[in-house]
Amino acid sequence: MPLIEVSIARGRTPGQLRALIDELHRAAEISVGAVPENTTVIIREIEHEHWSRGNQTIAERNAEAQVAAHTTDSPAHTAAEPRSH
Repeated sequence: MPLIEVSIARGRTPGQLRALIDELHRAAEISVGAVPENTTVIIREIEHEHWSRGNQTIAERNAEAQVAAHTTDSPAHTAAEPRSH
């Protein structure tokens, strides 16, 4: 009776989560001969503010990326010289 637990950052569609569940069931069936009705899959969606790596949360990384994207896209930071291709 496999119990498969997955933690994933919140933000996937129900269809994506369903596909993940399906693939996890299939992997248990193929790899260890698990019977589908005896396999349990638990997916925990973690809020971006509650998941960190390198002492920075996903929310903080996303916020930094947005600031960087806005800074790069602003006309003040656009090169005045034409680019050669």
